[in-house]
Amino acid sequence: MTTPSIQRPTTTAFFVQAAISFGLSLVALVIGIIKLPVGPWERGFLALGLIFVVSSAFTLAKCVRDRQEVEEVTNRVDKARIDKLLIEQDVFKPGQV
Repeated sequence: MTTPSIQRPTTTAFFVQAAISFGLSLVALVIGIIKLPVGPWERGFLALGLIFVVSSAFTLAKCVRDRQEVEEVTNRVDKARIDKLLIEQDVFKPGQV
């Protein structure tokens, strides 16, 4: 029988590190787009691309998290059903295989 996975909560330090690194990378890319020696149309195109990539990354992360949560709930329900069947099964009753 498998042991249930224990999901450890994210520590505050890890969350702060992730938020700061995301903010720094976003600011650095925005500064890079602003300082780039191109016209306003090219800058606008790059800015829209940046917005699209960031929003897509957040959407993908949310979808992955949602899928993992659904699988975890499904696994728990399946395990509960199997446990119930095993508890109800009387192995000493004649005629059962």
